[in-house]
Amino acid sequence: MARVKIEEIIDHIDSDMRKALAETVRTHFPDAEFDDRAMFRTFKRMVGRKCNTWETVPDQYVEKN
Repeated sequence: MARVKIEEIIDHIDSDMRKALAETVRTHFPDAEFDDRAMFRTFKRMVGRKCNTWETVPDQYVEKN
C-alpha cells in the first residue's frame, strides 16, 4: 500500500478541483449563489478534519514517474 498526503494533492490540483466542485454544486443546486473560492477553502479545511495527514491507498492508484 502507498501513502499519500491528501491535502497536498488537493493543493497541487486545486484549480481543477475547485472548478469541478463548483460545477457539481451548480448541477445539483442550479439557483444557488456562492463564492467558489470560499467554498473550496472550506472544502479543503473539511478534508483536513476528516482525513489523516497521510492516507493509505492501494498501490494500483499510485504511479511514480
